[in-house]
Amino acid sequence: QVQLVESGGGSVQSGGSLRLSCLGSGRALSDYVMGWFRQAPGKEREFVATIDGAGWGSVTHYDKSVKGRFTISRDNAKNTVYLQMNSLKPEDTADYYCGAGSQGSFPRTARTGYEYWGQGTQVIVSS
Repeated sequence: QVQLVESGGGSVQSGGSLRLSCLGSGRALSDYVMGWFRQAPGKEREFVATIDGAGWGSVTHYDKSVKGRFTISRDNAKNTVYLQMNSLKPEDTADYYCGAGSQGSFPRTARTGYEYWGQGTQVIVSS
């Protein structure tokens, strides 16, 4: 079983950048497909980005709303997955969660594809 802790959220102005981190413990995150999701107030949790297991060359996949602005990456030595967010917009405001899913299908954009979740980190983008 793996435990996940997100950090790096905060408040920024439109056009700014943030880097979110998802630190794993208990198991190597390289054993998992990793994903970032977000949930805005009153809305369902939605897919943002995913990266496959390290053994598969770290292929990535993004939702169209963030493609070209966000980058998901891994640092296996630190057992951490990142989400670099650039050119932030007010509509990016949400709680951001990282998830870990057992190796298998990819890309994985549904919440049900991830067994483990962190507690979330809040991102607020003001105009």
